[in-house]
Amino acid sequence: MADPSSYRPRPGEIPDSPGVYRFRDEHRRVIYVGKAKSLRQRLANYFQDLANLHPRTRSMVTTAASVEWTVVSTEVEALQLEYSWIKEFDPRFNVKYRDDKSYPYLAVTMNEEYPRVQVMRGHKKKGVRYFGPYAHAWAIRDTVDLMLRVFPVRTCSAGVFKNAARTGRPCLLGYIGKCSAPCVERISAEDHRELAEEFCDFMAGRTGTYLRRLEKQMAEAAEAMEYERAARLRDDIGALKKAMEKNAVVLADATDADLIAVAEDELEAAVQIFHVRGGRVRGQRGWVTDKVEEITTGALVEHALQQLYGEETGDAVPREVLVPALPDPVEPVQEWLTGRRGSNVSLRVPQRGDKKALMETVQRNAQQALVLHKTKRASDLTTRSRALEEISDALGLDSAPLRIECYDISHLQGDDVVASMVVFEDGLARKSEYRRFQIKGFAGQDDVRSMHEVITRRFRRYLAEKERTGEWTDGDEPGAAADPETAAAGLAEPPANTLTEDDGRPKRFAYPPQLVVVDGGAPQVAAAQRALDELGIDDIAVCGLAKRLEEVWLPGEDDPVVLPRTSEGLYLLQRIRDEAHRFAITYQRAKRAKRFRSSPLDDVPGLGETRKQALIKHFGSLKRLRSATIDQICEVPGIGRKTAETIVAALAQATPGGPAVNTATGEIMDDTEEPGQQTGSPGEPVSTGAPDERRGQER
Repeated sequence: MADPSSYRPRPGEIPDSPGVYRFRDEHRRVIYVGKAKSLRQRLANYFQDLANLHPRTRSMVTTAASVEWTVVSTEVEALQLEYSWIKEFDPRFNVKYRDDKSYPYLAVTMNEEYPRVQVMRGHKKKGVRYFGPYAHAWAIRDTVDLMLRVFPVRTCSAGVFKNAARTGRPCLLGYIGKCSAPCVERISAEDHRELAEEFCDFMAGRTGTYLRRLEKQMAEAAEAMEYERAARLRDDIGALKKAMEKNAVVLADATDADLIAVAEDELEAAVQIFHVRGGRVRGQRGWVTDKVEEITTGALVEHALQQLYGEETGDAVPREVLVPALPDPVEPVQEWLTGRRGSNVSLRVPQRGDKKALMETVQRNAQQALVLHKTKRASDLTTRSRALEEISDALGLDSAPLRIECYDISHLQGDDVVASMVVFEDGLARKSEYRRFQIKGFAGQDDVRSMHEVITRRFRRYLAEKERTGEWTDGDEPGAAADPETAAAGLAEPPANTLTEDDGRPKRFAYPPQLVVVDGGAPQVAAAQRALDELGIDDIAVCGLAKRLEEVWLPGEDDPVVLPRTSEGLYLLQRIRDEAHRFAITYQRAKRAKRFRSSPLDDVPGLGETRKQALIKHFGSLKRLRSATIDQICEVPGIGRKTAETIVAALAQATPGGPAVNTATGEIMDDTEEPGQQTGSPGEPVSTGAPDERRGQER
């Protein structure tokens, strides 16, 4: 625990002007970002008697090891810079709203030649009109199904659209009148776009004018004795009114506003937002956050506004935002919102009337969300805390390992050797920190040497980053170089820029774990500990989880630690180990797949992947298959004489001396493609799902 006085700036160093400040821990990781009208006055509050500080603020200043600041011209600039830094550094002590779900939007792709109506989640794209968010995707589909009768806009995917255009036949919706079928040119691109714009206008709340126009057209059709057309218009009006009934009018017809309510206790806060467009509630969403700092309701509202509108511009920011309490000061926030919208935005607390009544409804939703969240999370937090405590007690650690890294080696009979590194923080997967490695210095099933290399490479980068930032303390020097055999094999560390963020910034191995877990027994643990010892790192614990009996091995111990089968600590270690194995084997398979190419068998009509694999498995290689007779090929299960004749003809036309075949998997191997030369590879996006089962010699 650091003493705040050890890094307190000297008197007169801190300017008395607006700015943004950052607290960093001993590893130079940003742990808190804040803004202030006067940096001098604000920072002085942190360097007072610890007994006078809020417990969470006290925890932050004792975790920090340094503070720095940036001066800006106005409070609005400070607000913008604070938002940017929170997004960039993700500080652990800042308020971070966690969306309780991924909310779907109704989207109209106006950026395409033939706009499409669909359900979308995730980041918003330029040129796409969004409506919502909705609580459930089925609510969007119900609304769209009702409105397609009146606005038959395209809803099919690009593949379905192209296939219909190729065959000249529309999909089912085109036949039943719920799509204008631009794929078969029943409607021109200009008319279809106009139809999509009318759909967007209706969804944006301009309903009255359109309904009155339809009613007028219905009356005119009836007067002209065009009763079928009049009946169709009547049904259209009914469908639109039914869609509108799903969103009852809550405010005056032309009101566009967002209502934000906050329910909080000493530890957590829940935020609920109702999106009102055209006087109707068009969407709802909610967030929950830990109150890791001493914060007022107004400050919570300010953070919610930053998260809600930080990436929005134009009409996505409404003319009016109603909140339970105003930020202090309110002027910079209101000016910032006005800049995001491009016109005046009113930020206020409703005092009376329909808006106050609706705010009370939003407040009740926020209170219910907080109660529900606390009910769900209580058991989760308790379980994770108990698991970390059990691991700490079993391994004899000084404290619970809040950051755990696990490593696994994967290969196929000694080929394509790769490794994975997964990270769990506070018992939860931190997928953005995952890494993967290629082992290129030697071949064969030598997991021990592979583990030594991976641990060496990972923590050599940690030491290099630590040295680069100038964090060495007295007597704290970088350890020895990598294992001499590893260096001799040409396994020099790759440049740091081989690992990059999505925006091009280099990733870093700067944050050390409290515990390293390796997939294996005593030999793998010894290799990992030896790698750390060679680097001079003595403050990171190491253990291994063996698969056979699920025992935990410690360095230098003859007997393993056996945790009870019902232990939460053992279950957490198993989850971490299985995730490392899944990540490693997924990468290993993807890497191996690059060495395979198409086979002459691909040109045989009606010969699917299963029968191709059966042929290769039966004959052992493509060369033997080429020399086989038709009768011999017919012996393969599922291969008839006609198919066998087609196979022989296809192989006869192919160039002799084709690629080799992997007899273990039956896949055609490309013997002309060299494996990749990079020595390290960044973490890839991680799919969800159960860990892969081991297959034969693959691990």
